[in-house]
Amino acid sequence: MYLRSIACLFCFLTLVVSGKAAPRGSAQPWGTLPDGTEVQLYTLSSGQGMQATVTTYGGILVDLVVPDREGKPVDVNLGKADLAGYLAGHPGFGAIIGRYANRIAAGKFQLDGKECLIPKKGKHAIHGGLQGFDKKVWEAGLETAADKVMLHLTYTSADGEEGFPGKLQVSVTYILTADHALDIAYTASTDRPTVVNLTNHSYFNLGGEGSGDVLGHELTLYA
Repeated sequence: MYLRSIACLFCFLTLVVSGKAAPRGSAQPWGTLPDGTEVQLYTLSSGQGMQATVTTYGGILVDLVVPDREGKPVDVNLGKADLAGYLAGHPGFGAIIGRYANRIAAGKFQLDGKECLIPKKGKHAIHGGLQGFDKKVWEAGLETAADKVMLHLTYTSADGEEGFPGKLQVSVTYILTADHALDIAYTASTDRPTVVNLTNHSYFNLGGEGSGDVLGHELTLYA
């Protein structure tokens, strides 16, 4: 099994799986925000022993369950047990990050001769400002094919949101395939010049939940 992401997040696991069940998806209510906005939790299954759960709040990858070498299912993605855990605060666990992942020095940049100011956390802006894409509720829809199941998430960021210029329409698709891959595909379009840098912010422990720290892990990136 391998996890691929256009945002350059790669994670490779070896799985032993069997069976020929088709990929499938389902949805269920997962609570509400303080303002009453409803949040959904989507479950994607490869049909081959792998499962991903994603919430419309922040487009967060909540769980990524894979069979280990003995066929035992393990959750290799760090997440919270419920929506309340995420609302209480977290360092971007599994979330879609935008409009701009990483830091913007001093919370400002020049674009077309105009200075743009982004709300700072400390000395710099980080991960899209104070209310980035990780704190938005995304529109969602499922699509199933013979060899994969797809969760399409969309969000429209208004011109001036968190100080960024231009209206930005964003689409993020989680794709779970029958050959044990989780792909994350991003597209964005804008009506005027702007900056954009999207990613997924998952934390992984390939030993599974409760297995201890990751200090013995080794990772190779073909980048």
